[in-house]
Amino acid sequence: MKLFVPGRLCLFGEHSDWAGRYRAMNFQIEKGRTIVVGINQGIYADVKPHPTHLIIKTTLNNESLMQSFQLHKDQKKLLAEARRGGVFSYVAGVAYQIIKNYSVGGLEIDNYFTDLPIKKGLSSSAAICVLVARAFNLLYDLKLNMRDEMELAYQGEVTTPSSCGRMDQACAYGQQPIMMIFDGEKMDIIKLNSPKKDLFFVIVDLGEGKNTQEILTRLNKCYTEELNQISENVQHYLGVINADITQQAALALQKGDAEKIGSLMVKAQTEFDKYMIPACPSQLTSPVLHSLLNYSRLQEYIWGGKGVGSQGDGTAQFIAKDEKSQKQLIEIVNHDFPKMQCLKLLVKA
Repeated sequence: MKLFVPGRLCLFGEHSDWAGRYRAMNFQIEKGRTIVVGINQGIYADVKPHPTHLIIKTTLNNESLMQSFQLHKDQKKLLAEARRGGVFSYVAGVAYQIIKNYSVGGLEIDNYFTDLPIKKGLSSSAAICVLVARAFNLLYDLKLNMRDEMELAYQGEVTTPSSCGRMDQACAYGQQPIMMIFDGEKMDIIKLNSPKKDLFFVIVDLGEGKNTQEILTRLNKCYTEELNQISENVQHYLGVINADITQQAALALQKGDAEKIGSLMVKAQTEFDKYMIPACPSQLTSPVLHSLLNYSRLQEYIWGGKGVGSQGDGTAQFIAKDEKSQKQLIEIVNHDFPKMQCLKLLVKA
């Protein structure tokens, strides 16, 4: 069968998914809240069962070079491959979790097309994990619901060296906008109504590098080490401030109020810069991101913009005033910033 799993965009609430897990140790920490929507780009694959092996062929980011991987479905071999890291570790990690818990054969995946940018805060790794979980589920009739697929995808990804939170697997919901609430190990998902008006977003790959592992390591220390002013500020932003912004954003999204969403993006970025940058200035100062967000030629076409994912100089998002403005915004970025790449996102009414 053919499968498609999109990437996902965290409109609001990045980092609060893993931060909310610390409530399991300290209930004074605020719940994490995110608003997530699937994007147009993703991972396409033909999948079929295989009696003994996990086999994957993949072409990443439209490159002509085909990579392939084959491994017997032995649990120890899959676990070793998952822990090794790298592009195939995610597939092996999910397969390990499935085979450990269910009586199934192997799987053959032909990932014949991918138009999802890799390592840009759009959950490319979670998308492949969800795709593997869904393939096992459908091919072997495991009767798993979407939450089950998300859980297996999450457990598979954290079997690898990745330190993702539970938000990433929201790509399982496709382009349905959702709010996710993280309370220790508990996760609630609230499906949001479609907006009353179409919303036009632009996602911009900044064409620069960032060290997500360093960002996550530094920010997690704000929850695991002795409190100081920096760590208190991080917890304040990811807690009280984030809760207020995401709840306002959920209402604005459902109303189709693009202007309000834009103002909340600007507020979220301003507060992020104030409270979060000092925890990891080498990565979060992000001069390229800020130069684009403040670029004068874009302002008449947008209601607002902010960083994406772990932030840093990885990806930016804007909400355009309308479809014509979305097109003009993309043309300006393509002309004035040739290293950057734009993706259109329409959240339909």
